[in-house]
Amino acid sequence: MKKVVVVGSLNMDLVIEVNRIPKIGETLKGERMNYLIGGKGANQAVAACRLGDEVTMIGCVGKDTFGDKILKHLNEEGINVNSVKSDDTTFTGIATIFKTKVDNSIVVIPGANEFCSRKLIDENIDLIKSADILITQLEIPIETVEYALKVAKENGVKTILNPAPARDIGDEILKNADFITPNETEFELICRKSIEDNKTLEKEMINWQDKHQNTRLIVTRGKEGSSYVENNAVKTVKAITVKVTDTTGAGDTFNGALAHGIINNYSMENIIGFAGTAASLSVTKLGAQTGMPTLEEVKKNYIKN
Repeated sequence: MKKVVVVGSLNMDLVIEVNRIPKIGETLKGERMNYLIGGKGANQAVAACRLGDEVTMIGCVGKDTFGDKILKHLNEEGINVNSVKSDDTTFTGIATIFKTKVDNSIVVIPGANEFCSRKLIDENIDLIKSADILITQLEIPIETVEYALKVAKENGVKTILNPAPARDIGDEILKNADFITPNETEFELICRKSIEDNKTLEKEMINWQDKHQNTRLIVTRGKEGSSYVENNAVKTVKAITVKVTDTTGAGDTFNGALAHGIINNYSMENIIGFAGTAASLSVTKLGAQTGMPTLEEVKKNYIKN
């Protein structure tokens, strides 16, 4: 069994279903409310675990009801949570998600995620050294992301950086990321260019990849699939068609499944096709983790080339 270490955020998601997003100063009547386990780190850990990989989570929660529920849930999923620190000086991270029939808007309050520090990485350095791959994102302090990637890279561990939520990142982080997985909005910030059409996207992807040859760029594009650069040309692997219920967590599913494909030595096209299929299946149910598929479900819907 391959080993995946996820360094990242753990949140309680408060999902509020509404017909539309309220305007500034407006009060709307919502339809219903759900409490769901989330955080990009926790989501990616669950996605990888459901695909049969051995997953360890490194992060922080508060010593509160939400923190207890998150740890219990992840443990039941089969994830090793011994390296998740419970801090009694703060509260567990919260994400408030306003979900409409077509999309969602999210407000994140980091809470304990801000306490995911370099010290925590040092305390778990042997776990990282023994991993096959490390996944991290940007819902924890940027210096921790940078350090975790550096430790992994120095010890021959493959690395995935999911640059979300969107923010500017420097070359120090990029040099230790084997794979980077922005969506189109995040890629605009990374390449520092405005992208208005597919032609511009492909041009900027090729330019960026040429400048960062040690980091494999994969741009996720929702229902259009995912694109990467090969032989100085952009290739796109189309997504499968599904009935969309909730897009929350689709990108996290993609990253967890991407890790599975990488450490099992799939070809680049099959890595992305496999991850894209997993992401597509994940949006068929409400909640970031609820629809995350098993290995059997992904294989049933994706035939390797």
